[in-house]
Amino acid sequence: MPDRYAVIGHPVSHSKSPLIQNAFAEQTGQDMVYGIVEAPLDGFHSAVAAFRAAGGKGMNVTAPFKLQAFELATNPSDRARLAGASNALKFDGDRIFAENFDGVGMVRDITRNLGFPVRGHRVLVLGAGGAARGVVQPLLAETPALLAVANRTSGKAEALRQLFAGVGTLEAGGLDDFVDTAFDIVINATSASLQGETPAVPASAFRKGGLAYEMVYGKGLTPFLALAQASGAGRLADGVGMLVEQAAEGFEWWRGVRPDTRGVIERLAVPFTTES
Repeated sequence: MPDRYAVIGHPVSHSKSPLIQNAFAEQTGQDMVYGIVEAPLDGFHSAVAAFRAAGGKGMNVTAPFKLQAFELATNPSDRARLAGASNALKFDGDRIFAENFDGVGMVRDITRNLGFPVRGHRVLVLGAGGAARGVVQPLLAETPALLAVANRTSGKAEALRQLFAGVGTLEAGGLDDFVDTAFDIVINATSASLQGETPAVPASAFRKGGLAYEMVYGKGLTPFLALAQASGAGRLADGVGMLVEQAAEGFEWWRGVRPDTRGVIERLAVPFTTES
């Protein structure tokens, strides 16, 4: 009988995870099936318990359950602890292992797929919510020349700086506090693009020829990317590579084999204009 895995969320019918993970399974010859678990907002724990009882081996976790997934874990990783959230679970007897692969997936996409090094460069993360919290540690591990977090509420960015004080040097402030600094990489970790809005980032934040990275995927030329393009950013990217790379991290964690991601990324990519 094939091993069972699934993505859990609410809503979750739109998820690309089954397409991605089943493609990985076919590519690597793994005997597994991957489906969807739509859990009620107040039923995450019971849905996970039912999946485990039916022989489930692991789950990807999407909104709004990443915090609950971390709290449920008996064995959270250091990455999950720092993020305070988990996007992947692995079940082994009575133990529930928790990981957070969002940040490492994004960094892998930027450095390997896009060929844009983080090390020694200036990086700006817009937003200080859960998405930003999940990517700070992997970014710091790449030893950028500067890593800054800018948020509409500077106090929230400062709280993030304090949280990661023992991990590396992180600068924090409001969206207007970095108007005199041009960044090599600007990452939009806000939810503005989901509402069709532009984050209040100054045009001066984008270094000419730099990279603008939109964590939202599949939306084409978002307002953030359009602003970056008009401001001279030479490279534009959305989060489809991050989505696939974090899925590959989870797949390897579960199955012990690393899938190739390039074909899946190309399959899911939505084109947008890249000329500056």
